[in-house]
Amino acid sequence: MKCYLCGSSDHKLRDGKVRDNDKLSILECNNCSLVFLSSLDHIDESFYEESNMSEGQNVQEWLNGTDIDDSRRFEFVKEFLINKDIIDFGSGAGGFLLQAKKIAKSVVGVELDNKVREHYKNSSIDLVRDIRELKNESYDVITAFHVIEHLSDPIKILQELCLKLKKGGKLIFEIPNSDDALLSLYKNKAFSSFTYWSPHLFLYNARTLDILFKKINGLEMDFIKYIQRYPLSNHLYWLANNEPGGHLNWGQFIDSVELNSAYEAQLSSLGITDTIIAQCTKV
Repeated sequence: MKCYLCGSSDHKLRDGKVRDNDKLSILECNNCSLVFLSSLDHIDESFYEESNMSEGQNVQEWLNGTDIDDSRRFEFVKEFLINKDIIDFGSGAGGFLLQAKKIAKSVVGVELDNKVREHYKNSSIDLVRDIRELKNESYDVITAFHVIEHLSDPIKILQELCLKLKKGGKLIFEIPNSDDALLSLYKNKAFSSFTYWSPHLFLYNARTLDILFKKINGLEMDFIKYIQRYPLSNHLYWLANNEPGGHLNWGQFIDSVELNSAYEAQLSSLGITDTIIAQCTKV
């Protein structure tokens, strides 16, 4: 199997397993370090249409579960949203757009999940299934939060998104980091058997992300920023108990704004936070 980014056939097996599909292996390119699954054709649109991303939750439960991330993302990008035309690609339950519509000129979601359609209608948010349904080709901002890792042909989709941006428009996206500290520094075996998931076809670090976007005509990378979604308590709990949920069980007596900011800064300096946010401009 050749690497999607560089075409190399030289890859290695990563430690761990895909938690919901033991027939899949996790591979890492020895040339460019792209992480990818041993098959890319086990997931199709029906997986997303049938609400598998929300894992049995109703729309309100889904919104409650994403509220912290939706608010964080809104605060990060809100200066670009004022009186602007916005697309959120892979918009899920629409939590980010509910906040963005308060200050934007217009917002539209692109989402396959059939369960959310009535919710978008009741919230007066435009919704389409496919970016090709959008006739306007002069949007100011396109966001994509934890979506690119799901795409089997990200270059093709990103090129289509670029066509919807006006000159000077921004593409802002967030992805999991393939160099997450629990994998690359702490080498926690339990986490490596938990974090890989069959819908995540590719995992990127800063290097492979830069390679990917250099293949998109008309986009220029502005910055790549490392952020840590899960606090120190979560990491300590993994290391002590080999289980998730540390921020819920230990956060009240370990976490503080100052401590987690310092921990995030240290992980960022090493490029091993759990998440990457990046921004591109259409030139």
